[in-house]
Amino acid sequence: MFSLQNALEFLQTGLTGAPWWALLIIFVIATQCTVWSVTLYLHRCMAHRGVDMHPLITHPMRLWLWLSTGMVTKEWVAIHRKHHARCETEEDPHSPQTHGIAKVLFHGVTLYTREAENKETLEKYSHGCPDDWVERNLYSKFWIGPALLLILDVALFGAIGISFWALQIIWIPLFAAGVINGAGHYWGYRNFTTEDTSTNLVPWALFLGGEELHNNHHAFPSSAKFALKKWEFDIGWMWLRTMEKLKLARVRRVAPSLVREPKDQVTVETLKAVFTLRCQVMSDYCRNVIRPLVNEEAERARDQIGRMRRQARRLLSSDARFFCEKKRERLTAVLNESSVLATAYEYRMRLQALWDRSSTDPETLLHSLKQWCREAEASGIESLREFSRALAGYRVASSAS
Repeated sequence: MFSLQNALEFLQTGLTGAPWWALLIIFVIATQCTVWSVTLYLHRCMAHRGVDMHPLITHPMRLWLWLSTGMVTKEWVAIHRKHHARCETEEDPHSPQTHGIAKVLFHGVTLYTREAENKETLEKYSHGCPDDWVERNLYSKFWIGPALLLILDVALFGAIGISFWALQIIWIPLFAAGVINGAGHYWGYRNFTTEDTSTNLVPWALFLGGEELHNNHHAFPSSAKFALKKWEFDIGWMWLRTMEKLKLARVRRVAPSLVREPKDQVTVETLKAVFTLRCQVMSDYCRNVIRPLVNEEAERARDQIGRMRRQARRLLSSDARFFCEKKRERLTAVLNESSVLATAYEYRMRLQALWDRSSTDPETLLHSLKQWCREAEASGIESLREFSRALAGYRVASSAS
């Protein structure tokens, strides 16, 4: 017969009677299942189509996301695609550059919920998302998944299941909506000079699913693999490769590689590389032209540059659209201090302007690139001349390379 004592014992232990260390292990597994469902299914598979996944994987992930977050696939996908399409603008759903870092870090869920109510966003960016019976009649219709998970946690673990559930529920809002969307556009290191402020938070992490490599992702959004340097580790990619070997996933795209080889003339292959690997090209320019020139000018005891050598490199290598008024003034001071740096910066902006003309016919673009190289070689700046010559030998690696 069920008594008050039985009820109290049940609240203390639940059905499992699991000790604290077992709860800790279960918690880690549960939260990682949520992270994997977000990064592998929602992000790499649905939002960017970098990988195809078998229904034996996607259906359990959809169910788990409904239980552990209440998120709807088409809402998440639409909001994320809009973030890429309108990155760092007023229309970006969660840019710390426009909303402020504190707002994104601590109120990321509010920003997500507000954008999820925008019907125009959903109609424009949610194409290709699941529209089967379970999606229409359960996941999208009833937001009761987290409540069911709460009941399950209490039944399995007793009263402590409430705390267990709360930690599960805040995991994605804290790390995805807050840390990745916020800190991933504010602090960290950058491998690629992208047209946004995305950063890599750390070169490896075991609990963020690879999402910490955010700058790499913005450089090559459709790539299913986020680790692009030898010393970086993407745990999500490890899981994808495992699934691929088990015939449960098929990788469709990874970031292309850049081949640099000696060549005298700019060709169509060069143009293709410049447009396909624009972030890599711009990073090479900043590393091989901007950085040595700043060092040279600093050695010549230029007052403004000598005092702020590191900051000068960052100012000349970053996108001025995201500068505050103080940074704009510092950039102007550096350019006024050195005509050499002003010239290098001008050529950087001219090269970047080519990408804004992607709709122009290839012949015109090729002519413009050749003209840029000719003028760069005639600039009298040695590092700029060397970069121009090296650029002629850029090409996208073939699959056999």
